[in-house]
Amino acid sequence: MKLETLLYEVDADGTLLLTIHRPDKLNALNAQVIKELDRVFSSLESEPSVKGVVLTGAGEKAFVAGADIKQFQGLTPDDAEAFARRGQSVFDKIENLGKPVVAAVNGFALGGGCELALACHIRVASESASFGQPEVNLGILPGYGGTQRLPKLVGRGLATELILTGERVSAQRAFEIGLVNKVVDADHLLDQARHIVTRVTSKGPVAIKLALEAIRQSDRPLADGLRTEATLFGRAFDTEDATEGVTAFLEKRKPAFKGR
Repeated sequence: MKLETLLYEVDADGTLLLTIHRPDKLNALNAQVIKELDRVFSSLESEPSVKGVVLTGAGEKAFVAGADIKQFQGLTPDDAEAFARRGQSVFDKIENLGKPVVAAVNGFALGGGCELALACHIRVASESASFGQPEVNLGILPGYGGTQRLPKLVGRGLATELILTGERVSAQRAFEIGLVNKVVDADHLLDQARHIVTRVTSKGPVAIKLALEAIRQSDRPLADGLRTEATLFGRAFDTEDATEGVTAFLEKRKPAFKGR
């Protein structure tokens, strides 16, 4: 796959290290980055060599410092809505991928960069990372999902404060409010992110996919979510992996999952 703004590297364990590579622009999201993210995540569901993804940014300063602001000049309201919907569609593909996606946040995660991290399933941050939705400083608001995903992670009240003030928070504060799962030394960031992915991918692949689908339904009314969970629980028992997992447990051995 030919890519201009992303680095694509799959290791022996099936973990894809996907790096946004515009270090001279602090990895800001432009149309090409969005297009290439779309291409990659559209292909991963059916790519057997990739079991999980670590998503990071090139260099030491930024994960993604935001959208490329030059793109905003001259946008009409219709253009702006289409711009937002395009990014939302791509970020939805990340969130809806049936394989684990871990954001390794190595610096600024602002605006669209914060929204990109929010779309990942798990977030690990270096001690120097920072997060924020500063769009109000430009007279606009988040358009790639920040107003929807941030409240789900940190609560509506705190998310409202962060979005309306444009305040930037440190990695440690992000951990305290539930925005990130772990904060680690920069030298260990990618290793920690890879470790999480390999821990997840050592489990039953079908179970992971179904669990991610069930978790996505947790924002619905409880009764609806419970019905979905029961349906997916039943579906899991129609797989070879479930038979293998239960049998291996009873036989006190490590299961050999096949993803079917």
